[in-house]
Order: sequence, then structure tokens, then C-alpha cells
Amino acid sequence: ADLHRRARQVAQRLERDGFALGDRVATLAWITARHLEVWYGAMGMGAIYHTLNPRLFPQQIAWIMNDAKDGILFADLTFMPLVEKIAPLVKSLKKVIVLTDGQHMPETALDNVVAYEDWLAEADGDYRWKTLDENAACGMCYTSGTTGDPKGVVYSHRSNVLHAMIAVQPDAMGISSRDVILPVVPMFHANAWGLAQSAPMIGSKLVMPGGKMDGPSIYELLDTENVTFTAAVPTVWLMLLQHLE
Repeated sequence: ADLHRRARQVAQRLERDGFALGDRVATLAWITARHLEVWYGAMGMGAIYHTLNPRLFPQQIAWIMNDAKDGILFADLTFMPLVEKIAPLVKSLKKVIVLTDGQHMPETALDNVVAYEDWLAEADGDYRWKTLDENAACGMCYTSGTTGDPKGVVYSHRSNVLHAMIAVQPDAMGISSRDVILPVVPMFHANAWGLAQSAPMIGSKLVMPGGKMDGPSIYELLDTENVTFTAAVPTVWLMLLQHLE
């Protein structure tokens, strides 16, 4: 319910800033509740979320943002040094929203930068989702550019729903509302393998690790949150195994 309410505030606030159907909304963030709110808010008002991979070189990220014509960027505090490098290089960028509150807002020389909670507070969430074609674009992600310039891939509303539904099929991952799900794979990696959308779809508890992917942090979440289903690349599991050993 909290995600639903705050995502509607995001949608309402984006429209007040002049964003409309098909506009690109970039995110440079880990798996967090605020990132998820931005995702659903952007999709619900017809915009296209664009998850950026922070592990790319700054020049590559700026190239990708210019190619996508991103108009707004939502960024975690962790990435503010990176944002300060790339933002001046992106011609289409109108505003940067830092995913924090006013109390924890960092100092920055960039113009038109605001704290997420302050920005969000200007909307009451009285918003009705747009009625959209199921084949309309709702998300995009770029390759790392290992064989030339990065290539963009667009997700439709239909493809996202089908991807999320696969995770709840008994003959696939078979997760249910009784599961506690920890998607360690980032949201900029194939939509966290669909888990950031399938977990809310079926009402299971979603545990989000933020930027802490090290063995001790993942172990703490698995143990204290009673996680029953998780997903990550082998590097993460090797760090967890080393910690356990």
C-alpha cells in the first residue's frame, strides 16, 4: 500500500514537472524502496524508466543518457560524485533528484538538484494511472558497449508483466506470497531478473539490499529477514561463501 501511494505521488509530480508519455526517466540507484517507487511511478504515467549501470565509465554513461535523451535523473547518495561528472555532459537533462531527504542532502555544485522527499511532498498522490497500450514502451536498458557504442533495449508493459509472471509459475521459480524475496541482482540488470516486479505482483515480502552486496551484509539479511528466495550473480555467492567459511 505504501509503494502504491508513493508511486502515484511520483507519477503526479513528474507530470507537474512537464514529463509526459514516452519521456525518459533515468535512475542511477541500487535496489531500494525509493527506486521501486520511481519505477512504478514513471511507468504508471506513461514515461519510460531508464536504469543506468554505475559500473560503466562516466563517458559511457553520459553517451547513453544523451542517446536516450533522459530528461530527469534519480540518483542514490552513493553515486553523487559520479553524477557530478556526467550531468554537465547530458544536454537533455533538466533535473537531478537525489534519493534522500533534506536532512541528508549533500552539497553539490550542480544546478537544479533537489532531495527526493522534498520533491515528492509537493504531490498528494491523488492520481489515476494512465490507460496505456500494453505494447507501449515502459522501460529501457543499454548494453555495456563492448563491441562498439552501447545499444538500447526497450521493455514494453506487456513484456514486463510476462517476465514477472514467469517467476511465479510452479515449473519455473515458483515463488508465492508466502516467500520472503531478496533480489541481490541490481535493478539495472534485466529488471532485477523480474523479481522487483513479480514480488509486488503476488504480495510477497521484498527485502532490498541497497548497495551492500558484501558477504557479511547479505548473510545478515538472509538470516534476520528469514529470506526464502534470493537471486544474484556467482560473485556475490562466492563472497557469502567466504564469509561463512
